Amino acid sequence: MIARGLRGFADGIVSVLLPGHLVTLGFASFEIGAIVTGTLLGSAALTIAVGLAGNRLDRRRLLLGAAVLMLVTGVAFAGLTQFWPLLVVAVVGTLNPSAGDVSVFLPTEQAELAHAVPAARRTRAFAAYNVSGNVAGAVGALASAGPAIIANRLGADVALAERCGFVVYAAVAVVVGVIYLRLRGSGAVATGAPLARSRRTVLELAALFSLDSFGGGFVVQSLLVLWLYRRFGLRVEAAAAIFFATGLLGAASQWVSAQLAARIGHVRTMVYTHVPANLLLVLAGIAPTAPLAVACLLLRGLLSQMDVPARQAYVMAVVPPDERTAAASVTNVPRSLAAAVPPLLTGLMFDRIGLAWPLVCAGVLKLAYDVLLLARFGRVAPLPEVEDARPQQSGRTPT
Repeated sequence: MIARGLRGFADGIVSVLLPGHLVTLGFASFEIGAIVTGTLLGSAALTIAVGLAGNRLDRRRLLLGAAVLMLVTGVAFAGLTQFWPLLVVAVVGTLNPSAGDVSVFLPTEQAELAHAVPAARRTRAFAAYNVSGNVAGAVGALASAGPAIIANRLGADVALAERCGFVVYAAVAVVVGVIYLRLRGSGAVATGAPLARSRRTVLELAALFSLDSFGGGFVVQSLLVLWLYRRFGLRVEAAAAIFFATGLLGAASQWVSAQLAARIGHVRTMVYTHVPANLLLVLAGIAPTAPLAVACLLLRGLLSQMDVPARQAYVMAVVPPDERTAAASVTNVPRSLAAAVPPLLTGLMFDRIGLAWPLVCAGVLKLAYDVLLLARFGRVAPLPEVEDARPQQSGRTPT
């Protein structure tokens, strides 16, 4: 959870700095969209490889390798200025342009967390895991305004100052690597196929999550920063404050998500909180003024992340314990792939047909996902936890 928080802080900084930095370098909207697409495609490829091999490899080494790649990514983005080299690093690196975690770290951390806590406390544990990332990400988004403010006061080059954010990203990778060194090596935990018993369930969930993520790809945080600038002229400093607030609201709501899931179930929690969030996204896209649009984004931030811990806990609960790493990967990777194309389309929409369309498309697609998820999995219960039973400090067994 500490490592997740540190990575969230670094992601919060670069997700806000990235579009402004690329604009300063002279890149067009299409080129910015291409780089954002590259980051998502690269993350997807790495995550699927780690997830499918994760049940047979030492998890500490996997996480340490990801930390090294994060270090190289930060150094490269701090030093490179040409489009093609930056695109290559975006594809092979770990840069995350969104507010959430779509990275190579994800399947291994989620599987380990699911194994470390009993079923009765799993949703709460995933809420804490996500809250640590969201709060730190909000702080990182706010801190992203620091380089420009300091540079303006000192009369320094703003573009050069903004590169310091990528240096911070690289430094965080070093700290995260040190934390992973303290973990125990997990060794090879399985030798069979990564998904044997739960393949159909996982593939169906992956398809539905991909639809949701395809819609979300139109409004990843880096592109919302660009949208606020192009639509209302809001600078990076204003965007940083907005996404700091939405990050805090999203983090606070995830605690409520765990309590709601215990009452009405995981799937209903996901759908009933997601629908109003998506309606607010559509309203933000057509809002005529900046205050109305920002208000819609803030209200959406209060609801849009409540499905995350419920979704993660539900996936871990409907697959056998030895298939959780692969399930986390297979349900998250298609989400990354599906989210990789829309940023490219968003850049074209900004330039060709209007600034509201990406937000409207995102909201409509995500509403379709909500309806389909409830129809297919509304009555599918978690598996019994017999295989995952472990002694508890209180002497009770998990339910």
